[in-house]
Amino acid sequence: MQYRLLGKTGLKVSELCLGSMTFGRETSEEDSFRILDHFVENGGNFIDTADVYSRGISEQIVGRWLTDKNRDDYVIATKVRFAMGDGQNDVGLSRKHIIAGVEASLRRLGTDYIDLYQVHAWDPLTPLEETLSTLNDLVRRGLVRYIGASNFRAWQLQKAIHTSRSNGWEAFSCLQPQYNLLCRATEYELLSLCKHEGLGVIPWSPLRGGWLSGKFHRGMSNPPEDTRIAVAEKHGWGESWSKYNNEYTWQVIDALFEVAKQVEKTPAQTAINWLLQRQAVTAPIIGARTLAQLENNLGASGWALSPEQVVTLDRASALPVTYPYDEAAEQQQRNGRQ
Repeated sequence: MQYRLLGKTGLKVSELCLGSMTFGRETSEEDSFRILDHFVENGGNFIDTADVYSRGISEQIVGRWLTDKNRDDYVIATKVRFAMGDGQNDVGLSRKHIIAGVEASLRRLGTDYIDLYQVHAWDPLTPLEETLSTLNDLVRRGLVRYIGASNFRAWQLQKAIHTSRSNGWEAFSCLQPQYNLLCRATEYELLSLCKHEGLGVIPWSPLRGGWLSGKFHRGMSNPPEDTRIAVAEKHGWGESWSKYNNEYTWQVIDALFEVAKQVEKTPAQTAINWLLQRQAVTAPIIGARTLAQLENNLGASGWALSPEQVVTLDRASALPVTYPYDEAAEQQQRNGRQ
């Protein structure tokens, strides 16, 4: 596995990041340890979790796995934002909740520091200065090495960067957005912003909850019962069957199967490799419920789609683009600079 710098920092991370959202939920601790071991054996050093995953159990599992390891060999990322209790201040990005969150995450992870501490989403109630100054303090205290954001819109991210820069505070080093062949609106502004500001990009859900895994194909009338999509339909999650069972999805999946056959790789490997070749992407976050799923995902590394194959996937997954993102608007901007 290759290594890449996280944005404009000097931190080297593996080109695939292991997501641990399933740990303690669909995946037992014993199987989670096997997944972690296999990921590391294949060159991975970047592990992402969050305090809200399995209500803290995911962090605990990662922490117990780290017990007999050299902590400095790994880049451990976690997040704070969502409710971890029933109290009025057990949610959000206030100074109180962030400090309580980082202290709890450090205990669960059994470590003295967190490599990458990310705010899980925007908080419309807390002043941005309160959030960013608190994160800056955590870095200065040595509890956190780098900070990042997840699920921010472009204006929110730019505002946060500007606020940190204006105050001389530690700024975000990366963004964790949803980005995959079925979610390309991320390209409208977020990716160009990250490239311009030097932020790393670590996309979550590179297989869109399983839609791009190869288990789904045109002509299906219902999702298989043992899939995340079936569970998502029952709970109303974003990747549900009713939301994605449409012509656009099947068009993308048709192209994915076509290209996967050409390169003699699985659809999952092909979809993740497409992400690996996007200019702004640092490390897609691969999530696996089983060791077999992890092994399949790891096969996305070490090879590259041809330019023609990338174009095939780009065209099939292209979204309708209107002003101010269309070519006409871009041409106007170029002409205005001439």
